[in-house]
Amino acid sequence: MARFPSLPEQPHLADAFKRFGRGIWPLCEYHDAVLRGASEWSIAERELMAAFVSGLNACQFCHGSHRMIAELHGIDAGVLEGLMDDPSHSRVGPRLAPVLAYLRKLTLTPARMTDADAQSVFEGGVSEQALFDAIAICALFNFMNRIVEGCGVVMNEVNMATSRARHKSNLDNPAPYRAFARLLGFSPEHEGAQIT
Repeated sequence: MARFPSLPEQPHLADAFKRFGRGIWPLCEYHDAVLRGASEWSIAERELMAAFVSGLNACQFCHGSHRMIAELHGIDAGVLEGLMDDPSHSRVGPRLAPVLAYLRKLTLTPARMTDADAQSVFEGGVSEQALFDAIAICALFNFMNRIVEGCGVVMNEVNMATSRARHKSNLDNPAPYRAFARLLGFSPEHEGAQIT
């Protein structure tokens, strides 16, 4: 039985969004802003951050989805697994490693963040804007992981295949998350409910 009786037995995120539509358009708009908008981080690096944070939270759906998206954008398949145990993993480079360490601490022990944590990121050559971009991704995926886990969304082969096909067809789309919202029947004009 699904966590919500009105959702399918093994719901995809699309099922939860269609059922509980309030705020879905601006949420997808924000996804596009932080994951596809202007940034010093590549799309692949930002999707890697999303997968990393989701992996720390043991959110299989978001971890698997964003790992797959990062790989579609050029991240080597083996990189993420090494990072889960050690964010200083040499394959991500000296600029990204301290940011991932920052995101790990921000996710697992947010009240223990210090100025020294930020300083170690800046010493790695990361700008304030780039650190804020990473923090925004971290915040978004801590939020999304709670939505996904709270609604009982699952990662299975069917859900993964659906997500992979959609993201593969949207590789060059500057707004794939809004495209997802539109696919579900949402638009800026129909932000709180689906178009019928």
